[in-house]
Amino acid sequence: MQLEMCNIEKSFGAKEVLKGVSLKAQGGRALGLLGRNGAGKTTSIRIIMNVFPPNAGEILFDGKPIDYSQVQFGYLPEERGLYAKQKIMDQLLYFAQLKGMSRKAAQESILYWLDRLEMTDYKDQKLETLSKGNQQKIQLITALAHDPQVLILDEPFTGLDPVNARLLEDVVREEIQKGKIVIFSSHQMAYVETFCDHIAILNDGEIVLEGDLESIKRCYPRNRLIVKSVDREKILAELGKQYEMVQDKDRLIVTLADEEDKGEVMEILSRSYNIDALSVLEPSLNDIFVQYAGDPPAEEKTKEEARA
Repeated sequence: MQLEMCNIEKSFGAKEVLKGVSLKAQGGRALGLLGRNGAGKTTSIRIIMNVFPPNAGEILFDGKPIDYSQVQFGYLPEERGLYAKQKIMDQLLYFAQLKGMSRKAAQESILYWLDRLEMTDYKDQKLETLSKGNQQKIQLITALAHDPQVLILDEPFTGLDPVNARLLEDVVREEIQKGKIVIFSSHQMAYVETFCDHIAILNDGEIVLEGDLESIKRCYPRNRLIVKSVDREKILAELGKQYEMVQDKDRLIVTLADEEDKGEVMEILSRSYNIDALSVLEPSLNDIFVQYAGDPPAEEKTKEEARA
């Protein structure tokens, strides 16, 4: 399966929000749709889902204009949209039947997902009694229960503790392995790197970078090495004058004058010292994002600084 945005333009009054956006999402792979707030991500998602039409351009599915009566979408919005005072099972059945499922099929699917997400014990409770993380899991079930071909996840990890985040990671991987089209929008770059083979960065309504993430990273200079070793001090003392080295917490970062030297230097290090890990230092997705879209939102900067 393949979903395409082809030269999509969208304006609201005099404000031009999308300026000829084109991108492709493939089945069995996750596309990371990235951009700062106001870059056009939400507008792109809404046009893909036919919430409103573009001013120009078209959405294609498998090379043909999309038939929304034949293609099912699952959408996890950043802002939760469920009913706080309604019982969980009742509203999950309601949303599944809105997507065209019979009541019996909806019930079977919902019970499966409640069990899969460890939420069966809560099915007869009102949504407002749940924690934010568990409410997020119930919202996810509305996106999955009808077995959509296209799954769009907007900030899916918001409010999840590490255990539930790992559970959601497993579910997302399973959906990708089923061959579904997964579009992943988030400011949490670590999660995007975990799932997404392909990225598209929006800046001011235009795609400023699109492509295979691994290939994009390989376009950057590869003349820096990360060295983890109990012999850090020894390496610094013996090789520190020959190569530029910086100690960064529990690792050394070695900068070479020529990236062609990295094979020789890696051989010297691995042969002469007790090495735990040795690799080429690639730019993080956060580095790439900042280069093409400017500084990330304050919340994401705080997370990156905390990880550093």
